[in-house]
Amino acid sequence: MAIQNTLPDPSNQITDAGQSGSGSFGPGFQSVKLTSVQPIMRDRTNSGRIISRSHAYHKWEVQISYNPLTKDEFDPIYTFLMDKRGSLQPFFVSLPQYKNSGITSRTISTTVSAGKTTVIVNSSTNIKPGMLFTIADSQDTSHTKAYMVTQVSGTSVKISPALAKNVVGGAALNFADPKLKVIQTSDTREYTLNTNNLYSFALKLEEVSN
Repeated sequence: MAIQNTLPDPSNQITDAGQSGSGSFGPGFQSVKLTSVQPIMRDRTNSGRIISRSHAYHKWEVQISYNPLTKDEFDPIYTFLMDKRGSLQPFFVSLPQYKNSGITSRTISTTVSAGKTTVIVNSSTNIKPGMLFTIADSQDTSHTKAYMVTQVSGTSVKISPALAKNVVGGAALNFADPKLKVIQTSDTREYTLNTNNLYSFALKLEEVSN
């Protein structure tokens, strides 16, 4: 079995040896907060005209809260995070609101350069604004950035943020389970245990790219 590198949840099990495919399911999320962070530089001319430009990378930030957890529910996620040693090691998180969107994948028809915000796909059927996706590119397996569809017109799909890397024709857009590659934003992990022996726990994550 492969090492489990996705935060345990009801779809991603983990064994006592840290492997995937069997073992304990992680608990579901009570709430998920997703934030898009794109710093913009703005200058104003003497006439009042605004000049703006992007000056830094884009990232997604994720905040996850859990319902009160039993020890059996709590241990798989807490030990998984402890093994990552704070922000040292990245891992993946699957956001339930973007899973099983009704389509699995679509193929990019032509090569697209980094910095572009539009891709041409073989079929845009069932692709809707607001869908999140990642890219499976056989020429660059390190391309883990997550993108959101903002507009669809025919086979032209506009996305945000702009592509972080060049993408070759034939690469696939994964809509079925677009996992974000993240690190913990803090190197401190803590929980609260109440008189009913239930654990209170939440975590903050931020996207990282290769």
